Amino acid sequence: MAFLSRVMVLKSRAHFSAGAKRPAFGGASFEGSRKRKSAQARNRVGIIIACFLGFYCVIGGRLVFYAIKEPEATSSIMPADRLMASRPDILDRNGEVLATDIRTVSLFAEPHKIVDPDEVIEKLRTVLPDIDAKQIYHKLSSKSRFQWLRRQLTPKQQSEILALGIPGIGFRPEKRRFYPGGATAAHIVGYVNIDNRGVAGMERYIDSQGLADLAAVGMTSDQPLEPVKLSIDVRVQAILREVLMSAIQKFRAKGAGGVVLDANTGEILAMASAPDFDPNDPAAGGEEGWLNRMSNGTFEMGSTFKSFSLAMALDSGKFSMNDSFDARYPIRIGGFTIKDFHGKGRFLTMPEVFQYSSNIGTAKMADAVGIEGHKEFLTRLGLLSRMQTELPEVATPSQPKAWKKINSITISFGHGVSTTPLQTAVAGAVLVNGGRLIQPTFLPRSVEQANEVASTVIKKTTSDNMRWLFGWNGTQGSGKNALVEGFDVGGKTGTADKVINGRYNHDHNFNAFLAAFPIYKPQYVVLTFIDDPRSETDRAVLAGNSAAPMVKEIISRSAAVLGVKPRFGENGSAMLVSY
Repeated sequence: MAFLSRVMVLKSRAHFSAGAKRPAFGGASFEGSRKRKSAQARNRVGIIIACFLGFYCVIGGRLVFYAIKEPEATSSIMPADRLMASRPDILDRNGEVLATDIRTVSLFAEPHKIVDPDEVIEKLRTVLPDIDAKQIYHKLSSKSRFQWLRRQLTPKQQSEILALGIPGIGFRPEKRRFYPGGATAAHIVGYVNIDNRGVAGMERYIDSQGLADLAAVGMTSDQPLEPVKLSIDVRVQAILREVLMSAIQKFRAKGAGGVVLDANTGEILAMASAPDFDPNDPAAGGEEGWLNRMSNGTFEMGSTFKSFSLAMALDSGKFSMNDSFDARYPIRIGGFTIKDFHGKGRFLTMPEVFQYSSNIGTAKMADAVGIEGHKEFLTRLGLLSRMQTELPEVATPSQPKAWKKINSITISFGHGVSTTPLQTAVAGAVLVNGGRLIQPTFLPRSVEQANEVASTVIKKTTSDNMRWLFGWNGTQGSGKNALVEGFDVGGKTGTADKVINGRYNHDHNFNAFLAAFPIYKPQYVVLTFIDDPRSETDRAVLAGNSAAPMVKEIISRSAAVLGVKPRFGENGSAMLVSY
C-alpha cells in the first residue's frame, strides 16, 4: 500500500509539470486582489508621509515664532506693553531739554530654567558686585516664571553679562528718564520711579493731566509725544542754584532757597531749594535734598511781612504816607514786650518805619486795623491759604487757631504765621504790579492770559506807595547790600528768630530778602532765604548781610539774560527815580 501511494503522488507531480493549466476565472481574481492591495499600501504610505510633513511644519513654524517673538514673561511691576511707553520731553522756555527718554535694557531671570542659583549669583557679581545675594537667591529659587534682577543696565553691563552665557537670564528693552541738567532744576522738573511714572515735580503733574490714566488702560505707546514747555529759563535757573550753593557753603547754613518771578504774568523763571538732589539718582540726595523748601516748606518770614502790614495800613485808608508813629517806648502786652531791634527812640514817619524795620510802628498799624481786618487782608493776598499752581508739592500755611490781639501784633512783623517762601514772593508781586494777585505758574503764560486770571486785591495807589517804599529801603535802608548798578533794586529784609526747644533763639535766624527790579517799573520779583547762617564768630548773621547779597548776585548775573536793560544817569550812576 505504501508503494502504491508513492506511485500516485509521483503521477500527480508529473501531471502538473507537464504544463496543466488552472481554470481561467480563478487566475483573474488573484491578480486583481494583488493590485488593490498594492494601491492601498501606497495610499497609506502617502498619508503617513503627509502627516509627518504637517507635523514637522507645525513644529518648525512654532520654533520660528518663538525665535522672533519677545518672551511671554510679564513684569511683576507693570505690564510688558508699558515698558517702552514714552513720556513727553520737558523743555525750558527756550527749548532746552530738561528731561527726555532714553532706551535701555533690564535684566530678568526665568527661575524654572535656572539649574544652580549659586553659580548664577557668583557670575553676576563679577559684573554687578553690589547685588544683594540673598535677595537674588530667593528670586532664582522661586517657582515663578519671571523675576526682575536689575532694572536699567548700562550698555557695558549688558555686554559683560551676555558674555557670561548664563542660561535662564535675559534682557528686556525699556525706556529710562534722563535729566541732562542733573540737579539744576530738580525740584521743579521732579523725577520718575523705576517704571517711568512721575513721582514729584512737573513729572508728576504731567501724569495727573491724563498720562497716568492712559497708561493704566494700556493706551500709551513708544511713539514720541508732544514736548511740555515750562516757563523756566535754564540759564537763570543755573545762576540761582549756584548762588544758593555758594551761600550755604559760605555761611555754613542748613539750607537756602530762591525764586525769580515775573511780576506781571506770574511765570516762574527760576526756583531752587538747597540742598537738592540729582533726579537721575534721587536716592543719593537723601531726605534733606528731597524737600522743596520754596513751595513745600513753611517758615516765619520775619520782617518781610512788614511789607504786607504797611500795605494793609495804607490800603485800609486809616493811614497815609505822611503819618508818623510814636516809637519811643516798647509795647507791653500779655506778658510780652515788643521793642525795636534798631530803636531810634523817637517818632517815626511811615517811610522810616519801613526803613528802620520798626516792630513798634508796625504793631500800632495792625492794632488800628484790627484783628479781623488784618486776617482778611492777609487772606486776600493768599498768605493764609494753600497756593494754587501746577507743582504738586505745595504746603498749607499755618496760623493761630484763634487770633488774639497779641497774635495780630506779632504777625504784623513776621512771627506767628508760617508761609511758604514762594507764596511770599507771589504776594510781594501784588505790592509792586499795581495790586493784582496772579497765581504762579511753571508753564508759559502771556500778559493777556495773566490778565484773565488776575484779581485786583489792593488799590493801585497802595501799590504805587509800596513801590516807593521798596525803592527807598533799597537805597537808604537794609536793602542797600542788594543794589546792582543800573538796575534799581528795591526790597525788604527779614531776620526771623528761629524757635529752638519751644523758644525764640536770637542766635539762630531764618533770613530772607524780598526784592523787585527795576523798581521804577517792576518786571521781576526775586526772593531769597538762608536758613540758620553762621558767621566767623559762630553767631547769627542778619538778612542784610546774607540774603540781600544773594539777590544782588542773582540780579547782576541774570538781568541781561532776562532782557532787562540798565538805566544810568549822566554821571554814570544808577538813576534815582521819584514816585
